[in-house]
Amino acid sequence: MKLIHILIFLGLVVMAVMLFQTVDREFRLHNIKAGLMMTSEEVKKKEDDITNLKTNVRSLKESLSTINVKVDDLKMKQELAQKTMKENETKLQACNKQKEDTVKKRTEVESASVKQQSDHLAAKSKAQQEIQSLKQQILDRDKAICAFADTTKDQARKLCGII
Repeated sequence: MKLIHILIFLGLVVMAVMLFQTVDREFRLHNIKAGLMMTSEEVKKKEDDITNLKTNVRSLKESLSTINVKVDDLKMKQELAQKTMKENETKLQACNKQKEDTVKKRTEVESASVKQQSDHLAAKSKAQQEIQSLKQQILDRDKAICAFADTTKDQARKLCGII
């Protein structure tokens, strides 16, 4: 009987050890499940964050492409403006040169006009002096003719101014 008691005792000890191991394993499984649930929730949250970030990146890329198109348009407009400005500068230089040439021609024409006016005035003065000289010569000649002319004739009186 002692053997039966020992076997029963050993059976109870083995059962107690197995019960302890089972309860310990259950607690471990419960902790592992809870950890998996937390990890799963964290992974899901991280996936949602990554999805949101990808959406943000996509929208930023779209915005960036729009901005790049606008920048390219502005560069083209700037190049066109620079080209136009260079053309306008070339036209301005041509106009300034033409203006200088016109001013030079105007100065030449004005100086020629002044010279021609002075020459004209000199010629006019000389011509008036010659006219005066010729009038005087005619008067002197008429006086000389009147001195010798017969004043009894009508033609001689008209020529000499005698009425």
